[in-house]
Amino acid sequence: MEKNWYVVHTYSGYENKVKANLEKRVESMGMQDKIFRVVVPEEEETEIKNGKKKVVKKKVFPGYVIVEIVMTDDSWYVVRNTPGVTGFVGSTGSGSKPTPLLPEEVNSLLKQMGMVEKRLDVNFELGETITVTEGPFANFTGQIEEIDAAKAKVKVLVNMFGRETPVELEFTQIDKL
Repeated sequence: MEKNWYVVHTYSGYENKVKANLEKRVESMGMQDKIFRVVVPEEEETEIKNGKKKVVKKKVFPGYVIVEIVMTDDSWYVVRNTPGVTGFVGSTGSGSKPTPLLPEEVNSLLKQMGMVEKRLDVNFELGETITVTEGPFANFTGQIEEIDAAKAKVKVLVNMFGRETPVELEFTQIDKL
């Protein structure tokens, strides 16, 4: 089964709440293999108030979130019954599965938000010793303690001043020894 992006309709003003609720439900119901990213499409806008510049995030589609899902009866049910969700966009009745977004629609939306898909293959393993290639810990070596593939980050135990210190690094900042 392949994963696709779907548009979910929410009560207006509840987009971030729906994102938080859905992420909690995915965790508590063990749906990490079916429901992946939940995104509230936003873009930055510069407002000038009282002569001061302020950058604010504006919702691109108020009342909607996009969700990356492998569509099954279970995943459909979990999303559909998340508090604040009123339904999927593109479904034609109570039991029918919705229509996914086209890849180019998703890519242009993510690009607009500065979230262009970065394809990174995780070729690191827990416990593996790596070297830090850039950033404040460049040239340090350490052992991988945690891998977060979704965020493309690792937690590495780096030996600093004679003690192991956990440091969060991006995949792009480390290399195999």
